[in-house]
Amino acid sequence: MGMFEGFRTLTVETDGVPVHVRTAGDGPPLLLLHGFPQTHAMWHAVAPRLAEEFTVVATDLRGYGASGRPATTGDHSPYSKRAMAAEQVRVMRRLGHDRFHVAGHDRGARCAYRMALDHPGSVARLAVLDVVPTADALAAVDAPTARQLWRWFLLAQPHPVPETMIAADPEAFYFGSTAGLFVPEALDAYRAAVGDPAVRHTMCEDYRAMFGPDLDHDLEDRRAGRRITAPVLALWGRRSHTERRHDVLEVWRRWADDVRGQGLDCGHFLPEEAPGRTYAELRAFFSSGSP
Repeated sequence: MGMFEGFRTLTVETDGVPVHVRTAGDGPPLLLLHGFPQTHAMWHAVAPRLAEEFTVVATDLRGYGASGRPATTGDHSPYSKRAMAAEQVRVMRRLGHDRFHVAGHDRGARCAYRMALDHPGSVARLAVLDVVPTADALAAVDAPTARQLWRWFLLAQPHPVPETMIAADPEAFYFGSTAGLFVPEALDAYRAAVGDPAVRHTMCEDYRAMFGPDLDHDLEDRRAGRRITAPVLALWGRRSHTERRHDVLEVWRRWADDVRGQGLDCGHFLPEEAPGRTYAELRAFFSSGSP
């Protein structure tokens, strides 16, 4: 049996940008957003179980996987989480979901919390997996963190420096020792995506936006006292850098009033390293409140 058995595959156009979508289920709508260097395939072990109770929508973020790659600009704003979040809200509305739950991992979590800040009427409940907000993540960087998270700083360098370096050995750059964490079908999907130089470029744009508009938007919200009004579930891997560098719940409580969560016994890739526990935590959280 292949991944996402029983899911429909479709393309949703939003302002000229095609977004790749998998959807299944009949219940409260739930949007799942993936991380780097992945695609929606990262939810393969969790989405089918959630679809037993929710209308699950799993997408590829713009610039990733099979979704569109709009032209960038000097300030990288087309790949800001604000732009990505607005696009995902449009996708959900095209599918008939004006208000919905959202769960994101890694880059998808950054898109998801930006969505909750910019579109509070759309987000009922928010789950963020193995991240803290961008402003807090960057403020906590010291020498050991920079050494561990070196990809952030390489990917954010001006074009074409990282694109040229990555092209020498994409497999080593993107996966290295982590390849064994992924099932073969998912790893094949990730390899196919990053094998495209255009995708590698837009993934760099995502990280360039992190140090530009994404950071600016977080700092603007902090100065304005803007907060996430949706209930928040924060999950993280107890063997990830997030656990080592942050008091995760305390950080998220600076941004939202209703925050709960815990670390799971895994590394960074929760839905693939600990799919059963990730599913159980998401199901319990999203089942306790309806859109």
